[in-house]
Amino acid sequence: MSGAALYRRWWTPLVWVAPTVVVIAIFGVFPFVNTVVLSFTDAKPLGGGGQFVGLENYRTLLSDPSFWQATRNSFLYAAIAVPLLVVLPLVLAVLVQDKIPFIGVFRSAFYAPVIASVVAVGLIWQNLFAEQGPINTVLQRLHVVSSPIPFLSDSTLILLCAVALTVWKGLGWYMIFYMAALGSVPKELYDAAKVDGAGAVRRFLVVTVPGVRLTMLLVGLMSGIGSLRVFTEIYVLGGPTGGPGGGAQTLPFYIQRAALDPISGNAGYGAAISVALFLMTGVLALVSQRLGSDREDS
Repeated sequence: MSGAALYRRWWTPLVWVAPTVVVIAIFGVFPFVNTVVLSFTDAKPLGGGGQFVGLENYRTLLSDPSFWQATRNSFLYAAIAVPLLVVLPLVLAVLVQDKIPFIGVFRSAFYAPVIASVVAVGLIWQNLFAEQGPINTVLQRLHVVSSPIPFLSDSTLILLCAVALTVWKGLGWYMIFYMAALGSVPKELYDAAKVDGAGAVRRFLVVTVPGVRLTMLLVGLMSGIGSLRVFTEIYVLGGPTGGPGGGAQTLPFYIQRAALDPISGNAGYGAAISVALFLMTGVLALVSQRLGSDREDS
């Protein structure tokens, strides 16, 4: 034990970690616990605590068709967005990892959507996909379609447009993860694959993909959680109702509608949906962790 440690009070380490612990408790633990407690009440968004109702909110949730529709939309969203966000940024990272003239410009261009405001980008995409917007105009002039495609008035198409927006914004972010992972893949493996006559696609499949598989799991987990939490894209493209009749609403969108409506809102019921979403996210994290453990053991 060093000399300084002999004169250090037992509570000195606690002083150093106390600010972090307080911040986590106030902004992490307390909101979570409060949400769980609130889910057992019938509290109104503007009416205070409410009365204890036990498991009533959870029973209502299980028989609520809007909840199941929002759940289906969220998992459909994730089922489309996650594979694209796992594969496309990896391909992009492979293409921009070589040091060639002006490659920094391309990397910056690919990363630019990440730092752009999702609301501002959503408004641009809303204009692009409007019935009289550039996309429909070009398609009609090329005689691909005879009438405008209802991108923003059809629930399924709203979801697909929102997925495209999410993928476009996420490409540059996850590209950075893969570029860092690619730096740890031994160059000798690529050289050996070349000697064996493997082409670019073969090298990608047998060297690159196994070399970054843990990063792929991390990206899959992060993009999956992000997809289950998507709200802004749906709100901007589908409007405050979440598309016609709320057909494109996701779970976070439905939580906002169920909990915060000043007339018919039920904060307790919204909290119950939030707990359900938390459990779904937790299951996703556990599955991802199990897959990562199995890959490391093999």
